[in-house]
Amino acid sequence: MNQNKRNYQKEMERILQTPVVMKTEEVPSLLLHSCCAPCSSYVLEYLSEYFRITVFYYNPNIYPESEYSMRTAEQQRLISQMKTKYPVSFLEGTFDPKEFYSAVRGLEQIPEGGARCHACFRLRLEQTARLCAQGGYDFFTTTLTISPLKNAGKLNEIGEELAGAYGIRWLPSDFKKRNGYKRSTELSAEYGLYRQDYCGCVFSKREQEARRAALTRASQEE
Repeated sequence: MNQNKRNYQKEMERILQTPVVMKTEEVPSLLLHSCCAPCSSYVLEYLSEYFRITVFYYNPNIYPESEYSMRTAEQQRLISQMKTKYPVSFLEGTFDPKEFYSAVRGLEQIPEGGARCHACFRLRLEQTARLCAQGGYDFFTTTLTISPLKNAGKLNEIGEELAGAYGIRWLPSDFKKRNGYKRSTELSAEYGLYRQDYCGCVFSKREQEARRAALTRASQEE
């Protein structure tokens, strides 16, 4: 099936209405990979109506380490301050940038949004899938699909592949649908969240700095 033709939001909505999720005896569990607090805000507001969520913060791609520490703290602060129907807990993965550089070796010069990003997606989602299987969670998914700059089709493709490999359930998503991204910006303002201006890795940081410099030069030449 053509991944780009699928409506992942509707697929998720159908799952949310199934007996597995709607059963009253026990609230199902979700292991949610989060890239940052702003992106997770709407996802937590939405999915905590259905799941006991564990936010898995595994992002060895983030550069520099001070940026990683800031984003981690913001994620924890949001969880502590957000009111949710069902409890949300936090689990931090290992921060080892060598894992990221190994995963993207040979792809360093590929522009953001291409194969380098896809390798990074796989690295983070595979660790989430592994933990989901070990911890016996009912589902796993990621906040990454809320970004207008991220390929939801590729993320769901990777998630479904890993679900099959680990014998677990992937929750399909395209969280930017139904004004999800807009709502995340509203929640970010409400909670005063730090919103980064680059995706996270050193390569995206360099690309952002190059774009900013080009705009500065262009404005000076006008």
